Amino acid sequence: MTKADIIEYVYEKVGGFSKKEAAEIVETVFDTIKETLERGEKIKISGFGNFVVRDKNARVGRNPQTGKEITISARRVLTFKPSQVLKNALNNGESTDVSDD
Repeated sequence: MTKADIIEYVYEKVGGFSKKEAAEIVETVFDTIKETLERGEKIKISGFGNFVVRDKNARVGRNPQTGKEITISARRVLTFKPSQVLKNALNNGESTDVSDD
């Protein structure tokens, strides 16, 4: 599913909005999520899951082709932990109304 698919789904499902307004709503939600994560804050969406930004320290790794040691720089990574509700929906085949065409 792409962002355009999500916009189309919101437009069709919610009603009362033009396609442009639906696009603005979806963009606003994604921008809010992005800005929150950039600040290092956790996002918890009930019934869906948690997005958390974690700091990873620099470490020594190896180039798999040459075996030479390299330093992997410190960085921030995004992790997602699904809620139990989402896990159950995935494993029990419950429909969530969103089609994956």
